[in-house]
Amino acid sequence: MGLYSLFRPAFFALDAEDAHRATIAALKRLPSKRVPFHHDSLKQDVAGLRFPSPVGLAAGFDKDAEVWREMLGFGFGSVEVGTLTPRPQGGNPRPRLFRLREDRAVINRMGFNNGGQTAAIPRLEGRRRTMGVVGVNIGANKDSEDRIADYVAGVKTMAGVADYLTVNISSPNTPGLRQLQDEAALRDLLQAVAEARPEGGPPVFLKVAPDLEADDPERIARVAIDEGMDALIVSNTTIERPESLRSPFSGQAGGLSGRPLKDKAFEALKAFRAATGGDIPLIAAGGIENGEDAWRRITAGASLVQLYSALVYEGPGLAMRIAGDLTLRLERAGLSNISEAIGIDA
Repeated sequence: MGLYSLFRPAFFALDAEDAHRATIAALKRLPSKRVPFHHDSLKQDVAGLRFPSPVGLAAGFDKDAEVWREMLGFGFGSVEVGTLTPRPQGGNPRPRLFRLREDRAVINRMGFNNGGQTAAIPRLEGRRRTMGVVGVNIGANKDSEDRIADYVAGVKTMAGVADYLTVNISSPNTPGLRQLQDEAALRDLLQAVAEARPEGGPPVFLKVAPDLEADDPERIARVAIDEGMDALIVSNTTIERPESLRSPFSGQAGGLSGRPLKDKAFEALKAFRAATGGDIPLIAAGGIENGEDAWRRITAGASLVQLYSALVYEGPGLAMRIAGDLTLRLERAGLSNISEAIGIDA
């Protein structure tokens, strides 16, 4: 963990959300860093984009696109900012973010707190896109009377500054949002999103929940492919609570992420791989905390991986450690590029 291990006790002494805001403030004061070199074996094209490393930062860390540059400097091949909504919103009442130290997990019920899409645009305009891939995760306002219209607005507003857009309908913290995963609602939503995407606009990804019925992966995958989605992110946080949880915060409402989500997210990935047959790229998220986890997801069918909660416990150097581990695993497997490892165990 390096230098982070020295500062972690101080951060852990703070309320989890205060610690996160302190982290963002500290990152903004860092001097500019050169983007680290990634071995050529980790570079690949996914959805028409060139990813220098398959290790990405999931949405939720950089909600308002404040530190995407700094996180690329820590070696993430991609950073997904947001979730950003058309109008600013404060989110749910505090406390709403909890560390489950004993379980190496996090529970959040943030509720899409953000300053709104328009406010984030100046922080994304004019960036050097050779630094790495920056996606924008878009959502609907909690009090919206027409959530599909909110996603359409998000596509139109953010398409010009995003390398890709993620349609997030999988957060458990906006009441009724996951109902958009129902087949008819999902088809209406994705048709509207496809129509709103400008000609030559960025690829659009769909982020799904891990809390699904047995036939959901096939149904969701079919609609996503039919409506021209460019990738699926599997998965968001879970509302389930494994019996293994030991933290006194385990009963808090919200989405659970981190180590306890690992197996559930992995099973969801395998289900979507089986449902899609490799016809659409998959991006794995949920419980990834080391190179072994990343390799397991890639060989099960993921083109890319994303992480966030593990940073709470491991620090920002984790991205480069995982990238280095993947490079060594490719060498041992006799593979020349990470794309050759995708789905070899599926």
